[in-house]
Amino acid sequence: MLKRSSNVYGKMHESSTTTTTTSTSREEEIDCEMRPGGMLVQRRSQNTDVLATNVRLRVTFGALRYQISVNSQATFGEVKKVLTADTGLQAGEQRLIFRGKERENGEYLDICGVKDRSKVVLVEDPTSIERRFIERRRNAKIQSARRAISDVSMEIDKLADQVSAIDKSISKGVKVPEVQITTLTEMLMRQAIKLDNISAEGDASALKSLQCKRVQKCVETLDAVKITNARVKPVIVTTKWETFEPPLPTTAPQWEFFD
Repeated sequence: MLKRSSNVYGKMHESSTTTTTTSTSREEEIDCEMRPGGMLVQRRSQNTDVLATNVRLRVTFGALRYQISVNSQATFGEVKKVLTADTGLQAGEQRLIFRGKERENGEYLDICGVKDRSKVVLVEDPTSIERRFIERRRNAKIQSARRAISDVSMEIDKLADQVSAIDKSISKGVKVPEVQITTLTEMLMRQAIKLDNISAEGDASALKSLQCKRVQKCVETLDAVKITNARVKPVIVTTKWETFEPPLPTTAPQWEFFD
């Protein structure tokens, strides 16, 4: 129950003896009710015994058309909640216009003159449009960053396999050409530069940080491998040729002649 105070000024009364001005103050009580959606509105003065009927509303939202059925004694705020399921707009993002005037959430349909098959125009709040645009642009930027990071990640996978192969070879005592280690380090640094040029936000930033750590780990492994590789003595393979003595000269057989 709410109370509203107001002053009521009396009229000037003349009498043969005195002229007095009286002023009285009274309190007017405003009966309020809580709607199912949690909205505080003024209690209707109509007879509650009269059953309210449903009305069909034709809602226009840009090029889209909707038809919904609501109670004739519902508020425009309740109409917005019904439209949320169809439009995807939250109640706070909607603006309802009826007879050329934007209606407040607490206004009743029947009191505003809404009849069956009345037309209501729905527009999206301008601040909501701007917020959605910024959100879409941010999401597009994140998706683009994720694709770029994924491409770099595939290249890092290939280079990491080569680093692992070199590490295994050196650990077995096989010396690797130093130019191979240097070239692999340079290729990893190129991938690091690509990652640095990617502008990432949100979860894409975490992916970028993960790939940067992978590159750093591979480079550190190559630095350690390079030192170990310098200590490995190269294996010299010599070929021992087998020599053969020249064959002895063959003598022609001597034939014996008979008379």
